[in-house]
Amino acid sequence: MSRTPTMKQSSGSLRVKLPAFVFAVEVMIVGLFATFVTYDDQADARFQTNETKPMDNAVYRDYPFFTDIQVMIFIGFGCLLAFFRLYGFGGMVFNFLVATFSIQWAILVQGYFQFSHDGQIYLGVTNLINAEFACAVVLISFGAVLGKTSPLQLLVMALLEVPVFAVTEWAVLKYLKINDAGGSILIHLFACYFGLGVTFVLYRPRLNEGHAKQRTSYQSDILSLMGTLFLWVFWPSFNSALTLKGDDQHRAILHTFLGLSASTITAFALSALINKKGKLSIADIQNVTLAGGVTVGASVDMMISPAAAYVLGMLGCTACMLGYKYLSPFLAQRFRIQDQCGIHNLHGLTGLISCSAGIYAIMMARVEVYGPSFYEIFSHRAPEEGDPRLLELQALIPGLQPGLGRTAGEQALFQVAAVICTIGVSAVGGMLTGVVLKIPFLASPADDLCFDDQVYFDLPLDHYSPLKLTQDIDKEETVA
Repeated sequence: MSRTPTMKQSSGSLRVKLPAFVFAVEVMIVGLFATFVTYDDQADARFQTNETKPMDNAVYRDYPFFTDIQVMIFIGFGCLLAFFRLYGFGGMVFNFLVATFSIQWAILVQGYFQFSHDGQIYLGVTNLINAEFACAVVLISFGAVLGKTSPLQLLVMALLEVPVFAVTEWAVLKYLKINDAGGSILIHLFACYFGLGVTFVLYRPRLNEGHAKQRTSYQSDILSLMGTLFLWVFWPSFNSALTLKGDDQHRAILHTFLGLSASTITAFALSALINKKGKLSIADIQNVTLAGGVTVGASVDMMISPAAAYVLGMLGCTACMLGYKYLSPFLAQRFRIQDQCGIHNLHGLTGLISCSAGIYAIMMARVEVYGPSFYEIFSHRAPEEGDPRLLELQALIPGLQPGLGRTAGEQALFQVAAVICTIGVSAVGGMLTGVVLKIPFLASPADDLCFDDQVYFDLPLDHYSPLKLTQDIDKEETVA
């Protein structure tokens, strides 16, 4: 297949740059692992004896959640991002590349803040789950710049985003002490506004005029829908993986399923209602059906009631649907925000709804409803060390740890502060990252080569040619 000089230049420019970057990063990672990473107690043979019960090992409790999240990261996100008819390889393969690197990098960066002491990072299954959450942040942000960036740019974005996320996560959890079991603040909002910050700086005016390759096909839509189904099925594990074991985790699974179920059937109804011909849009089914998984996130482990989880799914779906229909075009035309996958609708708007619901649930929480577990879920509400009430409560609840003595109103203010800080830090971090990604060395594709696998891949002979694509587009417009 003949290629234009620009295409040769864009593709060939990675021959040295991409391997050089990857090998340099691998040397760095090996050095850091060799210097700082060791096994945690449950993975270290020195701490296991004949008296150790194998089933008490965290691997039996947490590994099933880890594998579920693996499916979401590598299959769910990968297939979901393959909806452009000429960018299926880019969507799936770059997802594979970025996800693998992000997890490796997050193990080190998050480990430094969360799992290190005595100068060592202690590695266990929990570290891997946390690293995959950081990876999910990067992949959500990737959706905003899908098809407009080189693999080298995406790796650099992950290299910069993971530390910003890890520092934000550590600061918010350590100093603000918030409730965010499903990651609505620290995963969805952070990823959304970081990605929007990046795409704001990488704005391409010509893409607002329409792009011939920015289209889907019957096959690519089916593949993307498969990604949606994988994400849908395993989302309860994502929301419940790191909640307190027992009734909290049980509620998180139930609430996530109810929220997803409600957003799914609502999406079908709204899709037919909004479409002028009364038909279903496959894009709505691919994206909007997942909104309920986000909207229940901030309150997913609380006693919000099954009905409230269902209503949150409906509200998230409605906001997401209207965002795709009206807000995304407005942001692209007026605010230079070209959000290719609509992450602001699926993660930003729904994340804000989730945070609002979480704050309300915190304000309404009562000991009478939660029983003794109240001070486990809302540990910030437990009396401080030295407070006479702490001794009284410890007599009733053995093992109760001192808290911060916050009132419900005070905790609500800390939740609001976390939302504002997370959005601000992520947006600024995204814009600064966008500035770095504009460096010519990183081999960004030209406007006319966006959303095209030919730039970075050797393709099979039956690949859809641009000429055939143009002919099909002309036929579609003629029929319409």
